[in-house]
Amino acid sequence: MRVIDQAYIDGKFVAVSGSREIDSINPASEEVIARVRLADRDDARLAIAAAVRAQSLLRETSREDRVEMLMALKSAVLRRTAELQQATIEEYGGPVARSRWVSQYASQCFSDAASILQSYRFTQKIGAATVVMEPVGVSALIAPWNSVTGSVCSKLAFSLAAGCASVIKPSELGAIQTQVLAEALHEAGLPAGVFNILLGNGDDVGDEICRHPHVARISFTGSTATGKSIARTAMETLKRTTLGLTGKSASILLDDADLDVAIPLAISAAFLNNGQACVAGTRLLVANSRVNDVIARIRQHVSTLKTGQPDNPVTDIGPLANRSQYERIQHYIRRGVEQGAVIIAGGEGRPQGLEKGYFVRPTVFANVDNEMDIAREEIFGPVLSVIGYSDDDDAMRIANDSPYGLQAYLFTADTDRALRMARHLQAGSVLINRITPELLAPFGGVKQSGMGREFGVFGLESFLEPKSVVTG
Repeated sequence: MRVIDQAYIDGKFVAVSGSREIDSINPASEEVIARVRLADRDDARLAIAAAVRAQSLLRETSREDRVEMLMALKSAVLRRTAELQQATIEEYGGPVARSRWVSQYASQCFSDAASILQSYRFTQKIGAATVVMEPVGVSALIAPWNSVTGSVCSKLAFSLAAGCASVIKPSELGAIQTQVLAEALHEAGLPAGVFNILLGNGDDVGDEICRHPHVARISFTGSTATGKSIARTAMETLKRTTLGLTGKSASILLDDADLDVAIPLAISAAFLNNGQACVAGTRLLVANSRVNDVIARIRQHVSTLKTGQPDNPVTDIGPLANRSQYERIQHYIRRGVEQGAVIIAGGEGRPQGLEKGYFVRPTVFANVDNEMDIAREEIFGPVLSVIGYSDDDDAMRIANDSPYGLQAYLFTADTDRALRMARHLQAGSVLINRITPELLAPFGGVKQSGMGREFGVFGLESFLEPKSVVTG
């Protein structure tokens, strides 16, 4: 069993001063695979101090210097791809294909940021002013447990590209993934303090880095409830804040869609990452005239999905990340039945033959009203709600009838029709006849799905402040 009791601060691994310990549990076997000692406020302050020292040097680096650092990070992560993949499988329960994608995406983040950086104009003339884009300063990067490696690398890449030193707090539920990633990033040989990584609870480490006056910027991905708390704390010192929060995305299946293509895509959008994805299309809106046909096809397709051990290459859906998530899904399945929805696939309990582990049966509900809890709340598991609609306007009304607006999906044979509808959908991103995003385009939500944007030029600029210099 592993013991993880260090943080990465000021260019080296150091023992944490915190005393609280937690277990890391393999979600497929429910066995303890690591003992983790968490950092505390004192450790967070050391990390912030290291980042402050590095910031004064980093802001003076050239574009070429930062590109070189980004490419060194890319190469370092690439060398550890297999270990990152294995850590994701073992600790998170990500199936092989998903874990492989995440480990490869982690290195791509750095080359994407380097590409943007090479062509970005940090200085431009606007009227009589010279506008200079400058690094905002030390940044707190807070990553969620459902995407530790990818989220950390994406945030770090654009923070560094902008010239911002960082203090990184991945979820303490991803300790093994964090350890492997920290070792990989260390091998890139960047100057001490440019990035610092520590695991800790939100009420001490998280609170410290969100409250500390020397932290200028926060980039957080997680739940809306936690995001609101962070925003309130950040407001005390007016920190620049980007929040990537809860989603309840709608997939709209238009009446002209090719069901042979659209239904597998829509189900994949709902169940990706074992259903533990903020962008999951967990509401499937179907024209009333096609509901019966769609339900029959969904039943057939879900029956072919393989739920099982995440290290098996044929597995489509692995276990949920922890017991709390497992129990959460059971609660929502029961709640859906109580409120009148009809289960057409799956249901409560574990799949047959899986008596141990946090496995759930991928579940689909029909006869769902958009006011039901399963249609309004983020379940964060492989649970899909089928909702009927009468026409395009009704579909858009239902899709927009949500406190959230992260992503939406449209499936149709008429792209122009989809583009017209996309203009009216209240979502940060709309994907038409696809479920993979464009990673250089801005990503983020509207309404209670967050504020600010990540990725691409918008991601870079979220770590920059404009300064206007006007001469007489």
